[in-house]
Amino acid sequence: MLTLIVPGLIWTRQALADLTFDLPLPAFATLLGRGRLRHRPPQDTAALLAEFSGLDAPLPAAALRRLALQEHPGDAEWLCLDPVQLRFQERTLIVDDPQRLDLTNDEAAALAVSLAPTLAELGELAVISPHAWNLRLSGRAPAFQALAEAAGRAVSGLPLDPAYAPWRHALNEAQMILHAHPVNQARTATGKPVVNSLWPWGGGRLPGFDDRAATRRHDALWSNDPVAQGLARLLQIDAAALPERFGSTGARNPLAVHDALELPARSGDALAWREQMERLEADWLAPALDALRSGRLDALRLLAPGELGAAKLHVGRNDLWKFWRKPRALTELGPR
Repeated sequence: MLTLIVPGLIWTRQALADLTFDLPLPAFATLLGRGRLRHRPPQDTAALLAEFSGLDAPLPAAALRRLALQEHPGDAEWLCLDPVQLRFQERTLIVDDPQRLDLTNDEAAALAVSLAPTLAELGELAVISPHAWNLRLSGRAPAFQALAEAAGRAVSGLPLDPAYAPWRHALNEAQMILHAHPVNQARTATGKPVVNSLWPWGGGRLPGFDDRAATRRHDALWSNDPVAQGLARLLQIDAAALPERFGSTGARNPLAVHDALELPARSGDALAWREQMERLEADWLAPALDALRSGRLDALRLLAPGELGAAKLHVGRNDLWKFWRKPRALTELGPR
């Protein structure tokens, strides 16, 4: 069975009608019509992954993505502290898509070296990748909003609670350093987006895992997210980047996270969302439907997490014989 998690699918029914009225999505419509669709309360991808793994939410993202690089985080408390660009859009300060930064290893290293002394009282800064920085905490950290939830949205200031005071001070100091940094000056000169802040999130220790008590529903986890890849290593199953297209693999029960729709949905970018929807249809849903018909796949479970609501679609091979079930429009995914 293929389990496919697709964040960014859930919009209101009217929005889905407007977005997809002229999109050719025959495979998706067939799967919706023949399968069993269930609506669920709002849920995000991280909570789904925690549910599948039997771990508590929220997941300790920083520790897991360190594990993804096969560097065990030990018993330390870790926090993600990622480079971001905050930019104005229609008089509102938003968190830009972190991937747009396209930082090089040398740029990330130079920025981190300059910022490390400012952050030293909070912890030790480590660059996991150009876009993923971790802080090995000196003490405990308060809760922060996940970067995936903030990307494309208006920025909210940190709470006025005393626990956040040292973080407000450190982040303000970091922003001043970044403003005048030679890396940013060079990027500005070439028209590239600049790093002007850091985003803390995903703190915690690596959880324990009892292999004997785990429910092995999946033998592989495909995702471009290093947090998910770290989770796969913790669960002792194969970890790999999301393939460009669903096809024959050695995995019998893979869990795939297809997140290309998520940021366009959060930022309200209808054109980008429609483009990614067409790719999802062509590269994943149409091949999965063909695999069901040929018997190469026994079932497809599609999970659509979202803030407005969530949906679960299960399509077994035998469901395709139920010819009386007609194709259904994507508006069915919208919350009732």
